Amino acid sequence: MLAIVAPGQGAQTPGFLSPWVKESSFAERLDWLSAVSGLDLVDYGTTADAATIRDTAVAQPLLVASGLLAALELFPHPADAFPFIGVAAGHSVGEITAAAGVGVLSAEQAMVFVRERGRAMAAASAARPTSMTAVVGGKPEEVLAAIEKHGLTPANHNGSGQIVAAGTVEQLEALAGDPPARARLIPLSVAGAFHTEHMRPAVERLTALARSISTHDPRTRLLSNADGQVVGDGRQVLDRIVAQVANPVRWDLCLATMAELGVTGLLELPPAGTLTGIAKRNLKGVELFALNTPDQLPDAADFVRSHGGIAAETTIACHASRWQISAPADTGDPVPAGL
Repeated sequence: MLAIVAPGQGAQTPGFLSPWVKESSFAERLDWLSAVSGLDLVDYGTTADAATIRDTAVAQPLLVASGLLAALELFPHPADAFPFIGVAAGHSVGEITAAAGVGVLSAEQAMVFVRERGRAMAAASAARPTSMTAVVGGKPEEVLAAIEKHGLTPANHNGSGQIVAAGTVEQLEALAGDPPARARLIPLSVAGAFHTEHMRPAVERLTALARSISTHDPRTRLLSNADGQVVGDGRQVLDRIVAQVANPVRWDLCLATMAELGVTGLLELPPAGTLTGIAKRNLKGVELFALNTPDQLPDAADFVRSHGGIAAETTIACHASRWQISAPADTGDPVPAGL
């Protein structure tokens, strides 16, 4: 069974889209999504520096656009995708990529929604300096006790050996000075304490917007960061994505569900590496593919064929007519609403 996953904020690096924009189809579609989002995603993905793309309002739309468009390069004929995909999931903002990927949202809806998510979270972060730190290693109970001791939130449970602490800069500095035994602390390239109560104002904003967004039910299995469960109702998917902004990401439970489903291959969309790295430690025996450049597409296609199932193996039928939307005028190419 094939799993396709989308990374969250912090995975971006300067210039990571440079090889992709050399592909005319990718470049044209990225220009279209730039117009939709009102952001120069081409510049952000190719020439902008690390500080610029660390900005929450920039990083989140950039990541979603990158994942959706790379997926379309992998599946040039969108209707062919769903018979191969056993399960999809995204980490944090990657949930929006995954939701659009399985047809819950259109590409345009996803880009407008993530733009507003990024802006709202950036505004919430500006209220007080906050951030996140990965705690790698140590005994889980000791790590959680240390996080609680310093008033922090275990915002991301990323599986064996990694919990991400989030809170104020002062709280994180206190944790750095008093770390759990046998644990390594890694500050993350994010601009706020995401998935904590610090993000409550953003949830209020997104809740209001979500009421006006139409949804479709997922066309293959889609996992939720809330509890790792398969969610089959499109409206519930969107509601969970909104609530998740101020609640911990349980990627560990998503990994557990993938194992229970019998996933044999996991492909991470660009910028890839974070989730395949986590899976390497947690999904023993599962083959991994980190898709980062277009020259990997032939091998990625082989990987998909090797691990992909057939439509009958999923409980949700593929409705290809809802899978794509019109492209910018004159190109004739679809802009993806899905993986």
